[in-house]
Amino acid sequence: MAKIITLAELKKHTGAKDLWIAIDNKIYDVSKFADVHPGGEQVILEQGGSFATEVFEDVGHSTDARELMKDFYIGDLAEADHEKKSSK
Repeated sequence: MAKIITLAELKKHTGAKDLWIAIDNKIYDVSKFADVHPGGEQVILEQGGSFATEVFEDVGHSTDARELMKDFYIGDLAEADHEKKSSK
């Protein structure tokens, strides 16, 4: 069973050495990936401690990138905190 992580906990992890992001309500610890991120470290640091789904999808990440994400998965966002889809 996946670890359940609250939004409050996610928001605590915003530094380069302690960097978590949420994509599709799954939490990833990308601390060891930020400095080798192909788009640059700053891009991923800006998303630290927050929902990064929209930014991730806008870039159009490859299948390989999506596979690589599995290595950094640490848990699921608590259901009460799930990212709300905008109704644009």
